[in-house]
Amino acid sequence: MHLLIPAAGMGRRMGSDRNKLLLTLLGKPLLAWTLQAAEAATSLTWVGIMGQPEDFPDFKAILNDLNLTKPVELIRGGETRQQSVYNGLQGLPEGAERVLIHDGARCLATPDLFDRCTEALLSCQGLIAAIPVKDTIKVVDESGFILDTPDRANLWAAQTPQGFEVPLLKDCHEKGKQLGWEVTDDAALFEKCQLPVKIVEGEETNLKVTTPVDLAIAEFILRQRL
Repeated sequence: MHLLIPAAGMGRRMGSDRNKLLLTLLGKPLLAWTLQAAEAATSLTWVGIMGQPEDFPDFKAILNDLNLTKPVELIRGGETRQQSVYNGLQGLPEGAERVLIHDGARCLATPDLFDRCTEALLSCQGLIAAIPVKDTIKVVDESGFILDTPDRANLWAAQTPQGFEVPLLKDCHEKGKQLGWEVTDDAALFEKCQLPVKIVEGEETNLKVTTPVDLAIAEFILRQRL
Protein backbone atom coordinates (compact mmCIF):
# COMPACT_ATOMS: atom_id res chain seq x y z
CA MET A 1 0.00 0.00 0.00
CA HIS A 2 1.16 3.52 -0.81
CA LEU A 3 0.88 6.31 1.76
CA LEU A 4 0.70 10.05 1.14
CA ILE A 5 1.32 12.48 4.00
CA PRO A 6 0.19 16.11 3.50
CA ALA A 7 2.79 18.15 5.41
CA ALA A 8 2.80 21.54 3.70
CA GLY A 9 0.88 23.65 6.21
CA MET A 10 1.95 26.19 8.80
CA GLY A 11 1.29 26.18 12.54
CA ARG A 12 -0.72 29.39 12.85
CA ARG A 13 -3.25 27.96 15.32
CA MET A 14 -0.28 26.53 17.19
CA GLY A 15 1.13 30.05 17.45
CA SER A 16 4.14 29.00 15.36
CA ASP A 17 5.74 30.69 12.36
CA ARG A 18 7.05 27.40 10.99
CA ASN A 19 5.66 24.09 9.85
CA LYS A 20 4.02 22.61 12.95
CA LEU A 21 5.18 19.13 11.98
CA LEU A 22 8.69 20.28 12.88
CA LEU A 23 7.62 21.05 16.46
CA THR A 24 8.85 18.44 18.91
CA LEU A 25 6.96 15.93 20.99
CA LEU A 26 9.06 14.11 23.60
CA GLY A 27 12.18 15.22 21.78
CA LYS A 28 11.11 14.17 18.28
CA PRO A 29 9.39 16.21 15.54
CA LEU A 30 5.70 15.44 15.05
CA LEU A 31 6.47 14.16 11.56
CA ALA A 32 8.94 11.66 12.97
CA TRP A 33 6.25 10.00 15.09
CA THR A 34 3.98 9.71 12.04
CA LEU A 35 6.79 8.19 9.97
CA GLN A 36 7.70 5.71 12.71
CA ALA A 37 4.14 4.39 12.71
CA ALA A 38 4.21 4.11 8.91
CA GLU A 39 7.50 2.22 9.11
CA ALA A 40 6.05 -0.23 11.62
CA ALA A 41 2.87 -0.86 9.59
CA THR A 42 3.45 -4.11 7.72
CA SER A 43 1.06 -3.21 4.89
CA LEU A 44 2.77 0.03 3.80
CA THR A 45 5.50 -0.18 1.17
CA TRP A 46 6.06 3.43 0.01
CA VAL A 47 5.64 6.88 1.53
CA GLY A 48 5.28 10.27 -0.13
CA ILE A 49 5.49 13.50 1.89
CA MET A 50 4.00 16.65 0.37
CA GLY A 51 5.68 19.74 1.76
CA GLN A 52 7.08 23.15 0.92
CA PRO A 53 10.62 23.15 -0.54
CA GLU A 54 11.93 25.32 2.30
CA ASP A 55 11.06 22.50 4.72
CA PHE A 56 12.73 19.76 2.70
CA PRO A 57 16.14 20.10 4.43
CA ASP A 58 14.43 19.57 7.80
CA PHE A 59 12.41 16.66 6.41
CA LYS A 60 15.59 15.07 5.06
CA ALA A 61 17.27 15.46 8.45
CA ILE A 62 14.33 13.68 10.10
CA LEU A 63 14.55 10.86 7.56
CA ASN A 64 18.30 10.51 8.13
CA ASP A 65 17.76 10.22 11.89
CA LEU A 66 15.02 7.62 11.51
CA ASN A 67 16.91 5.49 8.96
CA LEU A 68 13.69 4.03 7.55
CA THR A 69 13.73 0.87 5.44
CA LYS A 70 10.80 1.95 3.24
CA PRO A 71 11.32 4.33 0.30
CA VAL A 72 10.22 7.92 1.01
CA GLU A 73 9.71 10.61 -1.65
CA LEU A 74 9.46 14.34 -1.01
CA ILE A 75 6.82 15.99 -3.22
CA ARG A 76 6.18 19.70 -3.57
CA GLY A 77 2.93 20.60 -1.83
CA GLY A 78 0.36 23.24 -2.70
CA GLU A 79 -1.23 26.20 -0.94
CA THR A 80 -4.07 24.02 0.39
CA ARG A 81 -4.36 20.43 1.57
CA GLN A 82 -6.44 19.67 -1.53
CA GLN A 83 -3.71 20.99 -3.83
CA SER A 84 -1.05 19.08 -1.91
CA VAL A 85 -2.91 15.79 -2.27
CA TYR A 86 -3.42 16.50 -5.98
CA ASN A 87 0.36 16.91 -6.33
CA GLY A 88 0.96 13.80 -4.26
CA LEU A 89 -1.26 11.71 -6.51
CA GLN A 90 0.82 12.80 -9.50
CA GLY A 91 3.94 11.74 -7.62
CA LEU A 92 2.79 8.17 -6.90
CA PRO A 93 4.84 5.37 -8.46
CA GLU A 94 3.55 4.21 -11.80
CA GLY A 95 0.95 1.49 -11.43
CA ALA A 96 -0.16 2.45 -7.92
CA GLU A 97 -3.70 1.10 -7.52
CA ARG A 98 -4.65 2.18 -3.98
CA VAL A 99 -3.45 4.86 -1.62
CA LEU A 100 -3.86 5.89 1.99
CA ILE A 101 -3.73 9.60 2.81
CA HIS A 102 -2.82 10.54 6.37
CA ASP A 103 -2.39 13.99 7.88
CA GLY A 104 1.08 14.33 9.35
CA ALA A 105 -0.39 16.21 12.32
CA ARG A 106 -2.17 13.00 13.40
CA CYS A 107 1.09 11.75 14.81
CA LEU A 108 -0.45 9.25 17.26
CA ALA A 109 -2.01 6.93 14.68
CA THR A 110 -0.87 3.36 15.32
CA PRO A 111 0.57 0.86 12.83
CA ASP A 112 -2.51 -1.28 13.47
CA LEU A 113 -4.78 1.49 12.20
CA PHE A 114 -2.80 1.76 8.96
CA ASP A 115 -2.96 -2.01 8.51
CA ARG A 116 -6.72 -2.19 9.21
CA CYS A 117 -7.39 0.56 6.69
CA THR A 118 -5.23 -1.20 4.12
CA GLU A 119 -7.14 -4.45 4.59
CA ALA A 120 -10.52 -2.70 4.35
CA LEU A 121 -9.52 -0.87 1.17
CA LEU A 122 -9.07 -4.18 -0.63
CA SER A 123 -12.86 -4.59 -0.62
CA CYS A 124 -14.13 -1.04 -1.20
CA GLN A 125 -13.47 2.00 -3.40
CA GLY A 126 -12.97 4.53 -0.62
CA LEU A 127 -12.86 4.73 3.16
CA ILE A 128 -12.08 6.96 6.09
CA ALA A 129 -11.08 6.24 9.66
CA ALA A 130 -13.63 7.78 12.02
CA ILE A 131 -14.95 7.49 15.56
CA PRO A 132 -18.52 7.79 16.89
CA VAL A 133 -19.39 11.24 18.20
CA LYS A 134 -19.88 11.30 21.99
CA ASP A 135 -21.15 14.85 22.40
CA THR A 136 -24.57 16.13 21.48
CA ILE A 137 -24.15 18.20 18.30
CA LYS A 138 -26.14 21.37 17.61
CA VAL A 139 -26.71 22.91 14.17
CA VAL A 140 -26.88 26.71 14.54
CA ASP A 141 -27.72 29.64 12.30
CA GLU A 142 -25.56 32.70 11.60
CA SER A 143 -26.91 34.42 14.71
CA GLY A 144 -25.97 31.53 16.97
CA PHE A 145 -29.46 30.11 17.50
CA ILE A 146 -30.02 26.36 17.34
CA LEU A 147 -31.69 25.05 14.19
CA ASP A 148 -31.48 21.32 14.80
CA THR A 149 -30.10 18.55 17.02
CA PRO A 150 -29.11 15.64 14.78
CA ASP A 151 -29.26 12.08 16.03
CA ARG A 152 -25.88 11.36 17.60
CA ALA A 153 -26.15 7.69 16.59
CA ASN A 154 -25.62 8.71 12.96
CA LEU A 155 -22.66 11.05 13.57
CA TRP A 156 -19.01 10.12 13.22
CA ALA A 157 -15.95 12.33 13.59
CA ALA A 158 -13.67 11.97 10.55
CA GLN A 159 -10.01 11.14 11.01
CA THR A 160 -7.25 9.92 8.74
CA PRO A 161 -6.01 7.66 7.18
CA GLN A 162 -8.43 7.95 4.32
CA GLY A 163 -8.01 5.44 1.51
CA PHE A 164 -9.08 5.28 -2.12
CA GLU A 165 -8.60 3.57 -5.43
CA VAL A 166 -6.05 5.78 -7.17
CA PRO A 167 -7.72 6.16 -10.61
CA LEU A 168 -11.03 7.15 -8.99
CA LEU A 169 -9.43 9.66 -6.63
CA LYS A 170 -7.43 11.21 -9.47
CA ASP A 171 -10.64 11.62 -11.46
CA CYS A 172 -12.36 13.24 -8.46
CA HIS A 173 -9.49 15.68 -7.99
CA GLU A 174 -9.50 16.59 -11.67
CA LYS A 175 -13.24 17.21 -11.57
CA GLY A 176 -12.89 19.25 -8.40
CA LYS A 177 -10.18 21.34 -10.02
CA GLN A 178 -12.32 22.00 -13.09
CA LEU A 179 -15.45 22.90 -11.11
CA GLY A 180 -13.72 24.89 -8.40
CA TRP A 181 -14.68 22.63 -5.51
CA GLU A 182 -12.92 23.44 -2.26
CA VAL A 183 -13.03 20.64 0.32
CA THR A 184 -11.22 19.82 3.55
CA ASP A 185 -10.71 16.12 2.90
CA ASP A 186 -10.62 13.67 0.01
CA ALA A 187 -13.74 11.83 1.15
CA ALA A 188 -15.73 15.00 0.39
CA LEU A 189 -14.53 14.86 -3.22
CA PHE A 190 -15.64 11.23 -3.42
CA GLU A 191 -19.03 12.19 -2.00
CA LYS A 192 -19.46 15.05 -4.50
CA CYS A 193 -18.77 12.55 -7.28
CA GLN A 194 -21.47 10.21 -5.88
CA LEU A 195 -18.94 7.54 -4.94
CA PRO A 196 -19.31 5.40 -1.79
CA VAL A 197 -17.06 5.96 1.23
CA LYS A 198 -16.90 3.36 3.97
CA ILE A 199 -16.22 4.02 7.67
CA VAL A 200 -13.39 2.13 9.36
CA GLU A 201 -13.38 2.61 13.12
CA GLY A 202 -10.46 4.83 14.06
CA GLU A 203 -8.76 5.42 17.40
CA GLU A 204 -9.73 7.74 20.25
CA THR A 205 -6.07 8.70 20.62
CA ASN A 206 -5.68 9.58 16.93
CA LEU A 207 -6.11 13.30 17.56
CA LYS A 208 -4.95 16.04 15.20
CA VAL A 209 -2.33 18.26 16.82
CA THR A 210 -3.54 21.77 15.99
CA THR A 211 -3.21 23.83 19.18
CA PRO A 212 -0.82 23.91 22.17
CA VAL A 213 -3.48 22.07 24.18
CA ASP A 214 -3.47 19.25 21.60
CA LEU A 215 0.31 19.04 21.91
CA ALA A 216 0.05 18.65 25.69
CA ILE A 217 -2.60 15.92 25.33
CA ALA A 218 -0.46 14.13 22.73
CA GLU A 219 2.50 14.20 25.10
CA PHE A 220 0.38 12.66 27.85
CA ILE A 221 -0.83 9.88 25.54
CA LEU A 222 2.67 9.09 24.33
CA ARG A 223 4.04 8.94 27.86
CA GLN A 224 1.31 6.44 28.75
CA ARG A 225 2.26 4.31 25.71
CA LEU A 226 5.96 4.41 26.46
